[in-house]
Amino acid sequence: MSTESPRILLETIEPHILLLTISRPKALNALDETTLNQLSETLDQIAANIDKSNEARVLLVTGAGEKAFVAGADIRAMQTMSAEQASTFAALGQAIFRKLEQLPIPTIALVNGFALGGGCELALACDFILASDNARLGQPEVGLGITAGFGGTQRLPRRVGPAMAMELLVSGRTIKAAEAKEIGLANHVYPQAELINEGIKLAQQISKQSPNAVRLTKQLVHQGQDRDLDTACQLERQAFGLCFANPEQQEGMGAFVENRAAEF
Repeated sequence: MSTESPRILLETIEPHILLLTISRPKALNALDETTLNQLSETLDQIAANIDKSNEARVLLVTGAGEKAFVAGADIRAMQTMSAEQASTFAALGQAIFRKLEQLPIPTIALVNGFALGGGCELALACDFILASDNARLGQPEVGLGITAGFGGTQRLPRRVGPAMAMELLVSGRTIKAAEAKEIGLANHVYPQAELINEGIKLAQQISKQSPNAVRLTKQLVHQGQDRDLDTACQLERQAFGLCFANPEQQEGMGAFVENRAAEF
């Protein structure tokens, strides 16, 4: 029987706030097939619990230790793959990161240290990124003779624009947290010791809002960004109307009129 510790840790750290930790610190939290499969199972668990209740409203994602969020996919494990095996491995990572991206609740990557290759792609699959001041982000795959494989060539241009993404992708350049914020890859940068607490503060603010409205807002942003403006605005109009069939609208507007805090 294996006595290996779980590589994915999930805990409720505040009411309505989950923390998912990639925990393989001796390997800088590198993503091999075992780690990816455990991540997939954990995301399935989160999604199932969300469907049952409004208890989980925000997911924070981070890596164990002070050196890395996720240093990348496990290069030693990939080194001897055939072309077919590599394609299958990419499909696995893409499917799992898509699960993360499609969770109905907001997801926040807390990037502490290295987030390279698959690690940067994992962060990009979250709705936004908070980085520690020692963070290093990038897609250095071209230096290994490969392309990004877990969605980096597609999500990075959507996040920072095609020209900047192309520069990072074809140069393999690693950037510091300050530059990541400057180009729109990271939302905020904090001292490493404060990163988790700042992430919790933001998650608390989100968790106080209407869960229905937050989920619809996330859905609209994801669905609308690749559609023409008229179609996207039509989606927004429909969602806006649906809000008025939900009791959270009555509570939210009632609380505003009565000058009290809404309770969702």
